[in-house]
Amino acid sequence: MTHTLLPGLGAIDLERFVRLGACSDGRFAEGRDGVRLVLAPADRRVEFIVFEDRTLAYVRSALGYPAYYPVHPVALERPVRAVLMDLDGTTVRSEPFWVLMIERATGSLLGDPSFRLDESDLPFVSGFSVSEHLEHCIRKYCPDRSVEDARRCYFEHTHREMREILEGRGRQDAFVPAPGLKPFLLALKREGIRIGVVTSGLHEKAWPELVAAFRAMDLGDPRAFYDAIVTAGFPVRPGEAGTLGELSPKPHPWLYAEAARVGLGIPFDQRHRVVGIEDSGAGVCAIRLAGFTAFGMAGGTIEASGARPLCQHYCASFDEVLAILHGSV
Repeated sequence: MTHTLLPGLGAIDLERFVRLGACSDGRFAEGRDGVRLVLAPADRRVEFIVFEDRTLAYVRSALGYPAYYPVHPVALERPVRAVLMDLDGTTVRSEPFWVLMIERATGSLLGDPSFRLDESDLPFVSGFSVSEHLEHCIRKYCPDRSVEDARRCYFEHTHREMREILEGRGRQDAFVPAPGLKPFLLALKREGIRIGVVTSGLHEKAWPELVAAFRAMDLGDPRAFYDAIVTAGFPVRPGEAGTLGELSPKPHPWLYAEAARVGLGIPFDQRHRVVGIEDSGAGVCAIRLAGFTAFGMAGGTIEASGARPLCQHYCASFDEVLAILHGSV
């Protein structure tokens, strides 16, 4: 396996990336204006434009609002000051439930309650915003419908299910802590490492998940335990005020940057003492674009998305993560 050192990205096995030749918006192309390479993971949600001395990341958008970001070099410096963790799949095992909600929303649009997603859809309905998940389903299964139609159906289903869960009548197995989560969180606490949870999910989705998981672990109120909780906020609805979140989810860096800089007060020049833990390709990209070391967790969509080369470490358990944070492996 041959690795090539690329600015900002580090040592990368080029064979594990897709060679694009040109950025999908046509702005950059290899051999023009100093561009050496244009690469992307398999899912092509982020395109990397490599120059001799720097790399840019082009984050595509299913909703028509892409963006360019600089790719900063990352390093792991000890002692680690903060660990930022994804919610769905990493902290809480919840993906089957949210996939079910996407399926129900799509089924409502199709008039087919038995509708189920194909396995090839899974990388596109994990790790992004609700609107992007639904946009994928509309484009593939019901192109005559709108994102607004889909969001209306989605929230009808989720509000009903989440109300039942919070009141103790819903699916008791919908949100369960990831294996080994409790001892991992308590170990970080004992060592004085600050902990944040970061999700592209809307607050009304994320909060019942955290409550259910902490109830199962007997750890009390998540707000009292975490040092920062950052979600995608509140949806824009007719007659109600919404917050920014649907257009700036992972793989954009803003949720992770907000958690570290605003939530924990850690300045950018201390970013090498912050690590992010993710199980999705979009999340790994978000961590890297925020300038932090990325720990990938096995079992999610990292491999399928092609983002594993962007992980500084790829772990099968929280015990393995803790050993690396301690420098013992």
